[in-house]
Amino acid sequence: MKIGFIGTGNMAGAIMSGLINKGIFQPDEIIGSDISGQGRQNAKDNYGICVTADNREAASAEVLVLSVKPQFYADTIAEIRDSMTEKQLVITIAPGKTLKWLGEQFGKEMKIIRTMPNTPAMVGEGMTAACPNEFVTDEELGYALKILGAFGKVEIVPERIMDAVVAVSGSSPAYVFMLIEAMADAAVMEGMPRTQAYKFAAQAVYGSAKMVLETGKHPGELKDMVCSPAGTTIGAVRILEEKGFRSAVIEAMKACADISGKI
Repeated sequence: MKIGFIGTGNMAGAIMSGLINKGIFQPDEIIGSDISGQGRQNAKDNYGICVTADNREAASAEVLVLSVKPQFYADTIAEIRDSMTEKQLVITIAPGKTLKWLGEQFGKEMKIIRTMPNTPAMVGEGMTAACPNEFVTDEELGYALKILGAFGKVEIVPERIMDAVVAVSGSSPAYVFMLIEAMADAAVMEGMPRTQAYKFAAQAVYGSAKMVLETGKHPGELKDMVCSPAGTTIGAVRILEEKGFRSAVIEAMKACADISGKI
């Protein structure tokens, strides 16, 4: 097999979907293992991949994606390390698991790329940070970036900022979903139907994000473009500032990064 997944949950599914849709791998070139029989069946039904209950079988692929939860990494690596070789490429997606820690768990000079994707990968709009260890060649890194780019954007970052990545993109979809939900609730309070309120709020967030990415303008400048003198928007901005909107976001992200560093 060309690529294997240990764990076939939502993030693994998003990666599989992107790889298949972009034609990087065919379904019969992908194998996934999972302790859950239902999880294996869902992966087979949804993506047409090969599935197994044996993690070591999935770990025989040329590229292995460790897509289990962080607390299961040590046991999973202990199970598969003796059956793996230094020629294989390992991609991890767990917060807090450093390249040094991962290398110690494998106990040999494995080629490892530590990454942090996020759930918008499920709709092909993920943001992934990647950090290779010293055993990954430039060619192998390019291959991995092609894989990671199948479900969104990817950038190489130094490992020292990976906790910041977790806070600013890995976990941040949850903050954005809360914002959309709150905006929709307020619109409903003003008389808008619930379904329509979600659509208006989500499209406003999507369009605003696209403006930041495509115009290259500072977010503050774009905000000022909306805030007319004595207008409705600046009135809303005043309340957000009064209620500590910026500070709440910053403190939430700080807590997120702190937890990531302790996992």
